Amino acid sequence: MKGKSSTMQKDGNGIVGLLKSFKDKHPDIYEFILFNIMSNVATITNFIMLWIGTGILFTPFSDIDFHWFVFDYSAEEGGLGAFLSFLLAYVCAQIVNFIVQRKIVFSATVNIMKVLPWYILTITVAGLISVWLPPYIIAQLTPYVGAFAATIANAVNILVQVLINYPMMKFVIMKKE
Repeated sequence: MKGKSSTMQKDGNGIVGLLKSFKDKHPDIYEFILFNIMSNVATITNFIMLWIGTGILFTPFSDIDFHWFVFDYSAEEGGLGAFLSFLLAYVCAQIVNFIVQRKIVFSATVNIMKVLPWYILTITVAGLISVWLPPYIIAQLTPYVGAFAATIANAVNILVQVLINYPMMKFVIMKKE
């Protein structure tokens, strides 16, 4: 059995061979799947920084109400400390996401200083939508699906983020020069 496995790998019939074959036949689909998988690195960064922010860095500010623009964080919901924690988590996640997507997904060699304004604009728009959209969806769906509305809102929010971020990164930010 050992010999057969080695033969399969040499012939390119193993998992690596299958992935390479899929990538060769469907490069855009492969890239899109890799984009979504690698986005999880940013998600993990986001959670870690959120926990550090809310548990350590910004706890002294959690009793202070924070209301500005579309942001509404009462002290009962973590106040200024929660806002700062979410902001820190989002910024760190987006920095990690830029690096991971640039290096691993798109293999881009773009001049960072040329594309940085586009990336900042993209993540700002996506960030504002992600703050505004979930409460609206939850309010609309709660009468029909109850507490499951938050899950649906999160799924829609993720879909919207992908619909904004992937095309911008592929066709504008990480575009081959």
